[in-house]
Amino acid sequence: MIEARFSGQQGSFRLDADFTAPSQGVTALFGPSGCGKTTVLRCVAGLIRFEHGKLVIDGEVWQSENRFVPVHRRALGYVFQEASLFPHLSVRGNLEFGQRRVTARAHTIGFDDVVDLLGIDRLFDRPTAHLSGGERQRVAIGRALLSQPRLLLMDEPLSALDRTGREEILPYLERLNSALSIPVLYVSHDIGEIERLADTLVIMEHGTVRAAGPIAELLADPSLPMVRMPEPAAVLDGRVQDFDSEYGIAKVDVPGGTLLVAGNIGPPGTVRRLRIAASDVSLSREVVTDTTILNAVPVLIDSVEPLGDTQMTVLLKLGADGRGAPLLSRVSRLSWNRLCFQPGESVVAQIKAVVLAKA
Repeated sequence: MIEARFSGQQGSFRLDADFTAPSQGVTALFGPSGCGKTTVLRCVAGLIRFEHGKLVIDGEVWQSENRFVPVHRRALGYVFQEASLFPHLSVRGNLEFGQRRVTARAHTIGFDDVVDLLGIDRLFDRPTAHLSGGERQRVAIGRALLSQPRLLLMDEPLSALDRTGREEILPYLERLNSALSIPVLYVSHDIGEIERLADTLVIMEHGTVRAAGPIAELLADPSLPMVRMPEPAAVLDGRVQDFDSEYGIAKVDVPGGTLLVAGNIGPPGTVRRLRIAASDVSLSREVVTDTTILNAVPVLIDSVEPLGDTQMTVLLKLGADGRGAPLLSRVSRLSWNRLCFQPGESVVAQIKAVVLAKA
């Protein structure tokens, strides 16, 4: 478990952030520019020390009222917006520098494993000036991992890349999350990255933590700002049941039901993250049979929030009993009033599209 609490003043900025996060998976710090995400990351690294602070990593105190472990003694890796590689060293030299930083800590992350996970073996002898933006970031991540960190910090590592560079590196970040047991604190203001990578979400506003918890719950919480975005969505993790090769459709079990997804997304047993946009979910009281929509599943209306004068955002729970994963539906106020839906009512969700959030 990661326990973090930092409060104090830095110039005109006031930070009062308090959250806990699991000691595995990706915890994303999300919010608008200037809300304090990077400041929290720098506090965790020991680069900033506020008047009041507490940081505990799996029971080991890195900061308290009476203790402050300096940055060079914190077993962490830090990946910045810019790769910041050593220009006088080759790719191999940069990676080996990460290894040389390790002193008494055991080498639990192997050189070959990192190279394979990040796909950088063919880059070994290149000068860093001859790398693309995505390649530079992969090398920077590899260097950070080879320092054998107990915690990996990533400060908007894709923000300096163009769209091609971001799409190039995202699959590697997903592989790291599934292959390594190192917890990651990941700063971003891009909701697409968050939906794809994060397991836990910490939402920040004006230097404070608005909410923290599993991403599936927070993305579908009507009281939080993501639901009011132009294109809100729910994410849920499902397990592939089987694949119909004749029609190219996979059957995926999710909490509270089963969904059909286009494409061969993996062998049976594979876990995949699915994304369902609120605008792709319509509601009815009965299953409509004469339709091209493949997914019509029972749901329970949990709550509803007005969005302006013309739309409603509806929080749903999969399953007629409402014990499954959360979904969102964006419907017109006219439709809502005509059908007289009510919270607590069991209805049918017609899902136009189910897509992979993770490759």
